[in-house]
Formats: sequence, C-alpha cells, structure tokens
Amino acid sequence: MKRHVELKNHLREIFHFRLRLAVSIGFTLVLLAILLLRFVYLQGIRHNYYQTLAENNRISIVPIVPNRGLILDRNGIEMAHNYSGYTLEITPGKVGDIEATIDELATLVTITPKDRKRFKKLLAESHDLESVMIRNRLSDEEVARFAAQQYRFPGVEIKARLLRDYPYADKASHLIGYIGRINETDVDQLEENDLAANYRGSDYIGKTGLEQSYESELHGTTGIEQVEVDSAGRAVRLLSRTPPVSGNTLVLSIDAKLQEIAEQAFGNYRGALVAIDPGNGEVLAFVSKPGYDPSLFIDGIDPQSWDELNNSPDHPLNNRALRGQYPSGSTIKPFMALAGLNYNIRSPDRAISDPGYYTLPGSSHQYRDWKKGGHGMVDMFKSIVVSCDTYYYGLATELGIDNIYNFLSRFGFGKKTGIDLEGETSGLLPSQEWKMRRYGQKWYAGDTVSVGIGQGYSLVTPMQLAYATATLANNGVGFRPHLVKEIRSSRAQENRAVTVPAEADLQLNAEHLDLVKRAMVAATQPGGTAVAASLGASYHIAGKTGTAQVVGMKQGEKYDASKMDERHRDHAWFIAFAPAEQPRIALVVLVENGGHGGGTAAPIARKVMDYYLLGKIPTPLPDIAESEDTSHD
Repeated sequence: MKRHVELKNHLREIFHFRLRLAVSIGFTLVLLAILLLRFVYLQGIRHNYYQTLAENNRISIVPIVPNRGLILDRNGIEMAHNYSGYTLEITPGKVGDIEATIDELATLVTITPKDRKRFKKLLAESHDLESVMIRNRLSDEEVARFAAQQYRFPGVEIKARLLRDYPYADKASHLIGYIGRINETDVDQLEENDLAANYRGSDYIGKTGLEQSYESELHGTTGIEQVEVDSAGRAVRLLSRTPPVSGNTLVLSIDAKLQEIAEQAFGNYRGALVAIDPGNGEVLAFVSKPGYDPSLFIDGIDPQSWDELNNSPDHPLNNRALRGQYPSGSTIKPFMALAGLNYNIRSPDRAISDPGYYTLPGSSHQYRDWKKGGHGMVDMFKSIVVSCDTYYYGLATELGIDNIYNFLSRFGFGKKTGIDLEGETSGLLPSQEWKMRRYGQKWYAGDTVSVGIGQGYSLVTPMQLAYATATLANNGVGFRPHLVKEIRSSRAQENRAVTVPAEADLQLNAEHLDLVKRAMVAATQPGGTAVAASLGASYHIAGKTGTAQVVGMKQGEKYDASKMDERHRDHAWFIAFAPAEQPRIALVVLVENGGHGGGTAAPIARKVMDYYLLGKIPTPLPDIAESEDTSHD
C-alpha cells in the first residue's frame, strides 16, 4: 500500500507569518498613536484644566468662622458676648440607629426631654452629613466621660465652639434680640445679596433686635485655610491661611443699669417704656414687658418652650415698644394745644365753660368729660393741668381733621421713627383721605371730636410718642432715635461714632412752647393729674398722663375697674421730660390695663428719671393714696 507524503509550502507560510506580523505591528502602532494623541491632548491641550482638578482634589478649602462682635452698653457693660463651650453633636449619615445612640449617650451625659425635642427639630432642618447638636454647654466632667467612651459612638463627636450669651436674659430681650441657626430663607437672602461666601461654615445669623439690624457689623469676615489632604481625605499639611476678621463691637446709647431699673419698676405689669436724650436722639432705655430669654432660640427652641411663649396671653414675643399700637389718650393734649395756638384757633387766655360734657353744634349727643360736673372755666393752661376733655373736644372741632393731621404729622405721628431696629409699625394718624380709602366713607365731625382726646381712629406706638415728646422737649427740633452710639472696629483704628443730624425743626413759636411746657410742669404739681410723678423730687418734671380705653363705655355708663376683667381695663400712659428747664431725658411709659396714668405709669417714670438724673437708685415713692387724687387724667 502506497503512502502519500504532503510537502510543506514554506514560501506560503512565510508570507502568512509576515502578514500577521505586519497587521500586529500596524495595530500596535495605531494604538500607540492613539495613546500618543491622548497624551498630547491631556498633557498639552487640557493640561491647565486637569491640573486645576488635581489641585482641588489635593487641596481642601476650610472656612474659619469669625468671632461675633460684642454688644456693650454706653458704660462698657456687656449685653451680648461669646464664651468658649463644648457641644455634643451627631452626624445622622454616620449613625445607624439614632434613637438607640441617644439612649446610650444619655448614660454618659445628661440629655433632657427638651434636648431630644430640640434635636428632632434641628434634624428635620439638616442634611445627613451635617452634624446636629444634641447637647450644648457640656461640663468638663461630661466631656471627659464621653471622650473615654467615644470609640463606641461613630458619628458622634464633641466640638469646641464660641457660644453666644445674653447676661441680661429677658431684660432688654426685645432690644438686643437673638441669633439663630441659618435656615433656607436666610440662605436665599444671603445668596440674593451676594453674601453667601462670607457665611461658609457659619451656623448662626441675627434673627431679631440689634443682632439682626446690625448683622453686617457683628458677623465679621470669614477666614480660609488651604490644607493638603491625602487620598483618604486626612489633612497632611497647612499650605496657607487667611485669618478671619472678628465682627465689630456695638456700643449702645442704652444705660444697662437704667434699663434694669426700668424693667424692675414695672413689677408684674405688662407694658413698654422708651427713654430718649432729646438733645441727640440717643435711646437711653427701651423696655417691652414681659420679655423672654433669647438663649432659648440660639440652637432652636424646643416645642414646649415655643408653645409657652407663643400661646401666652401676655404675648412676651410682642415688642410693645416698637410694634404695639394703642390710642394715645390724653397724652395728645399738649400737642393739640400747640396746634390750636399755631393755627390761631385758641388764644392762651380764651376760656370755655366746662359743664362736664361737650355737645356738637346741631347734635344732641353728649361727649362726656372724665370729671362729672366739669372743671368750670378752663383756659389752655388749665386744660393741660387738669386734662379737661371738654376743652379738647371743642378745640378739635374748631381745628378740623385736616389741620390736626397736618400739624401732628410734623411731630411724627402716623409715621415710623426710623429707629435702628427692624419691624417698627407706624401707628395711625387718621385723615379724610384715609377713612375714604379704608372704609369708603366720608369723614364726620364726630370722628374729629374723638381724635381730640387721643381716641377714635388714632393709634400711636410708645416709640412714636417718645419721639414726639423728645421733639417737644427740645423746642421742636427732632432727632431720629437710635440705639447704637459707636461702632468699634475689630481692627481698632477704625472706630466710628454714630451721630444723627436733626431731621426736623418745626419752627415753633417760643411763647407757645413756653405755655405748654409750664402747663405740663404744673400737671405734676398739687392739683395736677400727674402729681405722683414729682412728690419729693429735687428737680422739675414736665409731664402729662393719659388713659386709653380698651372697652368702649355706653353713654351714661361709669367706668369701674373693680368690676371689669383685668385685661379689659384701660391702658395707662405717662409722657415726661426733665429737668423741665433743660431736658436731659424724655420718656414715655405705657402700662397695659394699668388704669390711669397718674397711678401706675407716672411712678415708673419717676424711678427711671431719679436714677438717670440723680445717679442713684431712688427710694420708694410716697403712697399715692396719701397724695392728691390722681385716679383720673
């Protein structure tokens, strides 16, 4: 059997080998070309871009939060400051069971139900990777206990922070205000004002009072650290540091001791007090009673405390001095008297017979005077001393609402004073145009009668009435009320004194002013409605009491406070300035449901004036019941 032997074609094999080799080399060259082109693209064309990305991955930018500026009274007493403290914080994204973790933490540090409620509120407002405070103001012992057990609590850490403190607590709370955690609304406003970059790393911002209105001064400038980090994000070394600039210090015109005396003088009464230096507009005391503890709001108020404040019938969150709107009562009478003199409607010696009521011409309706049977013959001087309603019913009718509106608006009635606090209301100075716009009704003569004694549609704020009183005390020259006296820069060499030029010069007749001022002095003397204010005083006080009705009385019905619910009783007013010859202080006191100004508001004012003018805490005042009858205004 024959076997066939197949001979190899070496030439063909060599050809195929060379072909495969050429294809492989060509493919390799193509890949190398692609890699080379990519290298050129990355290292040449896109070099700067990727170098920046690499640097950003390697370098971490860490914001340094500045120290918040202090708030001092005029004598350097701290009314808002910072202190170093420790907080216990939880990062939700790093903790599995938050409730179980808190329960375990409670075995090491004290965690109250209020702390838990506040934590839940803050947790709902935060992101998973943001640390949320569960406790603040840890003691050194608590810090040591937790530090020894920290390995058991991943996602929980102690942080050292500068915490805000308000030494006067509820005293001056409406004046100083408070800071709170930055929320989404705050972030939107910061971004809108192009300020977000300066708040990187900041947790707090001013929410109310001076903390809010001077936020740009108090916050400071955020610093920056450039830190090199490794692949795990751990800091390796500090590359550069731009230090933060602390916030500026506010020096107030407020006298902290005077503020404290004014707050204490109210006792359990609700109300407001504003004291002003009439010569420059500096606010010396600013009271709204009751107040609240601003510290409750710094890290988010717990629901229970919020309910207690928000639903309290005393409304402690309401800034009565700035936002409360009340009928002015008889405190408007000195200004009405000036209006009558200014328009030559009443001369000083023109007297009217007061039978105890006023009747509009052509009407049978009687507008009662506070004194049954009237005051007999009453001229302008006596009308202020005894606060004769009948005199001012007639004066208002003769002036007409247009003249009343034009004159009183010059004293700032119906307008915001422009004080350096947010949220001021403007009160209400009615006019014909206002009533038509508001109610679609024309103005009636009876409306004017009520305005003449500070009732009816007219409303004032204590701040507004204080400005008007200070302007009167300063002979018609008014200064915008302001609380900040000086701004001390954290750089020391850039201190700025806050001065306010006179914004109003009413060009009032000197004889008219003299008559009204002398009558206001007489009102604080025996026979006047404000005698309680000046008993035993070593200086002259010019004052005027006022009563603002809360519940209207039917014609012929007699007011009897003892038969009324306490919150339905009249509000008590007192305006004053002293010394009457050269006033250094002008003030307004409002006591809600306090009855008549001579009995409750005037004694409060006296205590404030005694301290400010005499430099000492006043002794208890004589019993009002032993002095002349001051139960009316």
